[in-house]
Amino acid sequence: MSDKIKTLVEKARKAQAVVEFWPQEKVDEMIASVGWEIYERDNAEACAQLAFEETGMGIYKDKVLKHQKKILGTLRDLHGLKTVGVIEENKAKGLIKIVKPVGVIGALTPVTNPTSSVGVNGLPIIKTRNAVIFAPHPRAKKNCALTVKFMREGLKRVSAPEDLVQCIKEPTIELTQELMREVDLIVATGGAGMVKAAYSSGTPAFGVGAGNAVTIVDDTADLKSAAQKIFLGKTFDYATSCSSENSAIIQEDIFEEMLENFKSYGGYLCTKEEKELLKKALWPDGKHLNKKIVGQSPQIIAKIMGVEIPEGITFFMVLGDSPGESDLFSGEKLSVVLTLWKFKEFSGAIDILQAIIKYSGYGHSCGIHSNNDEHILELATKAHVSRMMVRQPQSYANSGNYDNGMPFSLTLGCGTWGGNITTENITWKHFVNITWVSKPIDPIVPNEEVIFGSYWEKFGK
Repeated sequence: MSDKIKTLVEKARKAQAVVEFWPQEKVDEMIASVGWEIYERDNAEACAQLAFEETGMGIYKDKVLKHQKKILGTLRDLHGLKTVGVIEENKAKGLIKIVKPVGVIGALTPVTNPTSSVGVNGLPIIKTRNAVIFAPHPRAKKNCALTVKFMREGLKRVSAPEDLVQCIKEPTIELTQELMREVDLIVATGGAGMVKAAYSSGTPAFGVGAGNAVTIVDDTADLKSAAQKIFLGKTFDYATSCSSENSAIIQEDIFEEMLENFKSYGGYLCTKEEKELLKKALWPDGKHLNKKIVGQSPQIIAKIMGVEIPEGITFFMVLGDSPGESDLFSGEKLSVVLTLWKFKEFSGAIDILQAIIKYSGYGHSCGIHSNNDEHILELATKAHVSRMMVRQPQSYANSGNYDNGMPFSLTLGCGTWGGNITTENITWKHFVNITWVSKPIDPIVPNEEVIFGSYWEKFGK
């Protein structure tokens, strides 16, 4: 182990030992102090500005909004939450559950959400009396260091050990791999390679699958509202979110009306020739996504394409050819490009969606704009996704929003479909160990007649 990682881990373990048996009141005071430091407007703006400058991605004002909303939403979810001592008691079963910290957690953070991910993961980690060491993407190391600085100031203010929160200042693949081997748990938010490395490190890990959000619009939807919400989800922070809508599957009878609604929000439908130029701009080698277009404005993308577009264009639209691996536009684009598909019967919409996510985004998320409860339930039953948003912008809603009940998180599990251990949004409960205390109770003996009765009646004993 290198001296850098050894020092970070040793400091983290010493700091975590200090707070391991802190009472709930001190833990809550610590969270309020740290939370305020990274939520406070001037600090949030400093984080957003540096994120915009260092990564060259997205929109500054959207980054401010994302940072503050996700931090405040996380604090809301943590407020009043008991994370010390007995958290559950079932006298009928004689069970008591006692919550305990994991220890030192390594958190790998992405270039697309470099400051909000630090706060949204860091707050529940220290709320559960753990220490955290962040391993940022190399293109976002300054962002991570600044957010960590604010968090450490919050710790210092309430006399909590500052080394509960640290980061690798000059990240490399080798240092990140070392960190993953030395900590007690890993939470990996980022690309597939990073997540795979976390799972193969030998350390327990929570990772995420690739995103590629798909949404369906049927003829019962409020079409103007649906278009606005898809536009908002597609264009927020120039689609840096893995939850950004990448495909819209639209009922044939309403397709033209939806197209016009999209155009009213600045959508630009590419011609066949422009689509080919866009394809070359997005995937120059015919396989890998071009980093130069990720999180960029439509004007910059148009320049890379070598075309001129009218003023006021906010996103590109292309018509999908064949859902799945034969059409690259089926996949995640991390750019302001929306692929449009048509369906006649609702079963056909589900078939298209399944083909798309099986190619890209398996297990992540989908959405539907509909007022038909049967359609909503059918999609929820059949789609291989971990979360489904109804009549909501997906990049706003998947990771928690004030107008839905999703837990605030920027680490979204994709279940076994996406090669993950959970389908949940990763929150505080994933950063704890639980001791089950069992006391003896009066025997509860199973009744054979209750368990086998209906079977015996049909088939006999």
